[in-house]
Amino acid sequence: MDALVSGALPTVFVADLDRAVRFYTETLGLGLFHRAGDEFALIDAGGGTQIGLHPATAKGPKPGTHGSISIGLNVTQPIEQVVTTLKQRGVTFHGPVVDDDPVKLAFFGDPDGNDLYLCETKNQESHKP
Repeated sequence: MDALVSGALPTVFVADLDRAVRFYTETLGLGLFHRAGDEFALIDAGGGTQIGLHPATAKGPKPGTHGSISIGLNVTQPIEQVVTTLKQRGVTFHGPVVDDDPVKLAFFGDPDGNDLYLCETKNQESHKP
């Protein structure tokens, strides 16, 4: 069976992006890999692992509650194909594929209700943190 995903990106919704970046970089001593203004930051946790920090919004989960941490899975094929395959395997998605420039995202959960999402960059390459 071909792998549908390769690599993952845990995403943490935070109340204050500046404070979160300071905590992960200054307090924990991790590196800042990328920052997209006040929209998103990638923390280099070492060993090829990165942590995405995303400011909470009125529509999203409240920091520290169910749903405030999710795991993004980087697709190895076009996201629509992966969604179709996973639906055939019994996965239920929470809405359609979202075009959130520069990525496409599809949200679902594992059997225990933990939040997961698929991620594809718009240039058809896997979203590699």
